[in-house]
Amino acid sequence: MTQGPVPVDAMGALVEALKRLPGVGAKSAQRMAYHLLQHDRPAAQQIAHALQTAVAQVRHCARCHTFTEQPVCTTCLDPSRDARQLCVVETPADQAALERTGSYRGLYFVLMGRLSPLDGIGAHAIGLPELIERVWDGEGAGSGVAVEEVIVATNFNAEGEVTAHVIAEALKPRGIRVTRLARGVPVGSELEYVDLGTIAHALSERR
Repeated sequence: MTQGPVPVDAMGALVEALKRLPGVGAKSAQRMAYHLLQHDRPAAQQIAHALQTAVAQVRHCARCHTFTEQPVCTTCLDPSRDARQLCVVETPADQAALERTGSYRGLYFVLMGRLSPLDGIGAHAIGLPELIERVWDGEGAGSGVAVEEVIVATNFNAEGEVTAHVIAEALKPRGIRVTRLARGVPVGSELEYVDLGTIAHALSERR
């Protein structure tokens, strides 16, 4: 006799859902679930409603792939941005971090990931062909201005470095200037506490 699916209780389903958040383990998920249901049910309803709304309305920008509720994001539509510069980042969160500095006024392209051959994540999975098309066809992307410089702002880990290298190699034959975010000693830090790799990069990229 065929048995149906094993029913999952509501609390267990909530804990399992919370465990899907980055950095949240079983105990933390359980603690969150108990807190919301026991002490703050209005917050639980607010979170549920906000998630449903975001999933239904938030999409990827047709030009840069960041998150937006419109077909094209406000950054891409901003005429005051310098369309000659295109900053390539891994995620919308990275783009937001750069925007908070207030020091960059160009446009963006969000890869939505980074190369990781061991995990089966290749160039097509992160949108590298779309990036090349975007760089090569600046006017077609809606800016009306050709891209002159691509700033690669992928993270400084193994996957990010590989991604940056592949991007640079793909754009080199097209005559596009490709630059990389500089690495150096963090502001306010003391040399004796900075790791040797950071110091070495700071020396090699000194100005």
